[in-house]
Amino acid sequence: MRPPDVEQFATEWIEAWNRHDLDAILSHYADDVVFTSPFVVTLLGIPDGTVRGKAALRTYFAKGLAAYPALHFESMRVLSGVDSVVLYYRSVKDLTAAEVMAFDDRGLIVRVQAHYTATDRGDGKVDNDRRARLF
Repeated sequence: MRPPDVEQFATEWIEAWNRHDLDAILSHYADDVVFTSPFVVTLLGIPDGTVRGKAALRTYFAKGLAAYPALHFESMRVLSGVDSVVLYYRSVKDLTAAEVMAFDDRGLIVRVQAHYTATDRGDGKVDNDRRARLF
């Protein structure tokens, strides 16, 4: 299942992050969430980039908010699937991000795959040298 109103979900999710409101951010996630991101490797040193469970996710998100005090997301596009949503947004360090989020039957996120790219060459192309330095 996906949230009933994906646009509203995306707005609330982005706004919670932009307020740096950890409890509001975590309210979207199930207790047994599995979250994978290159930033997990960087911030927590977990080689496979995966945190499991809401308690571990809280630790990771808190560390991220502390590491990036000027964190601000800008929504670019929301894509809806059968039981998932993709949020495409401007992230920290001016990265373009896409998070694939799968939902349970309560409308809570149970699985996330986060993806990032840098496009600072001015032509919309990926700058892999810059990307390699970001993580």
